[in-house]
Amino acid sequence: MQIAIDGPASAGKSTVAKRVAQELGFIYCDTGAMYRAATVLAAENQLDYGDEAGILAKLTQQEISFKPGAPGHEQQVFLGQEDVTFAIRTPEITNNVSQVSALAQIRQALVAQQRQIASGHSIVMDGRDIGTTVLPQAQVKVFLVASAAERARRRYAENLTKGIETPLAQLEDEIVARDYKDSHRKVSPLTKAADAIEIDTTALTIDEVVAKIVDLAQKKQ
Repeated sequence: MQIAIDGPASAGKSTVAKRVAQELGFIYCDTGAMYRAATVLAAENQLDYGDEAGILAKLTQQEISFKPGAPGHEQQVFLGQEDVTFAIRTPEITNNVSQVSALAQIRQALVAQQRQIASGHSIVMDGRDIGTTVLPQAQVKVFLVASAAERARRRYAENLTKGIETPLAQLEDEIVARDYKDSHRKVSPLTKAADAIEIDTTALTIDEVVAKIVDLAQKKQ
């Protein structure tokens, strides 16, 4: 079974997807982390975030991979042998990943990797174009939304746990800007699949959202 969870920044996709995968015993793939890793790759090599050929060349030399985190910790993200789990969540990467993820050849390369990860496994995959582009045949498609104010509050709380202090108002402005970039890019824009179930998470707990998606999956099994 394939479960596609899409939605804008900080709608709760990754947190929910991880929990759903655990509940169902499925593999989890964080596609957003893959685009963030490609953005780190550009930054570390002092490449312009729009340098498609340069980023692609480096991407072919360093595999993006995931490893389970310690109990109670998120899974680790690697670029080759380098642990970039923290680096991919810094403001610099967060504010520039939209530009990198809009590059057609970068998307093509990473979508191929994502489909390979999904082949032969029951999987929960989250991102912005999973139900529309990466796994269009997914049996369960969910589109998570939440108000910009609530998403900024969540990002603010998450950042504080990592020692990142960005004003709440600035975060909300950045989230609104990210929404615009993601929904207006030419290649695989953020959009709700016609057959996706929309869930507004603004007033829901993580447990409530997870329960809704697990229920949808169980009804398809």
